[in-house]
Amino acid sequence: MAGKRWLIAVVLLALGPVLAAAYAVVNLVAIRTAVKAQITGPEWGGGRLAADGMTALGRDYWSLVLIVAVVVGVLGVMYAVMGALLRRGGRGRTPLLVVSGVLIVPYALAVLFMLTVPAKAAAGLYDSPDFADGIPAWQPATVLVLVAAGLAQAVGMVLAAVEGRRAAAARS
Repeated sequence: MAGKRWLIAVVLLALGPVLAAAYAVVNLVAIRTAVKAQITGPEWGGGRLAADGMTALGRDYWSLVLIVAVVVGVLGVMYAVMGALLRRGGRGRTPLLVVSGVLIVPYALAVLFMLTVPAKAAAGLYDSPDFADGIPAWQPATVLVLVAAGLAQAVGMVLAAVEGRRAAAARS
């Protein structure tokens, strides 16, 4: 049974970086859809497009999404490494748990940032109603992918800590 719990912990810990990448991919699809609506909309004045076909608004919002996804992904990798280290039991477990508690702050701030800067609000800053109209209805909910990543990793950390404690107790 202990091996099964450890496998579940590993899967949950690995979900963080995977879901961060999924967040980036689904947002890229949403942004490209909005850019197409912006270019074909009546407000488009034939402005410049980047080599990848993105408008300035599309590129700027994609940059925000990418930065948040990278931050959450890197934090997710850090949690996965800490979870693996927790399993071994012994000394150093308390500092790892403290660091994991501290790292939740930038994780939460990244999610909060994306909640406060929705794509439709960014379109308002650029005065681009066609971009705002082109955002898929599901795009604002993509931030829940980051929330799910954080929750999965939190449960994975708890499972890894319990397994480490059991392993340390068994050696004593």
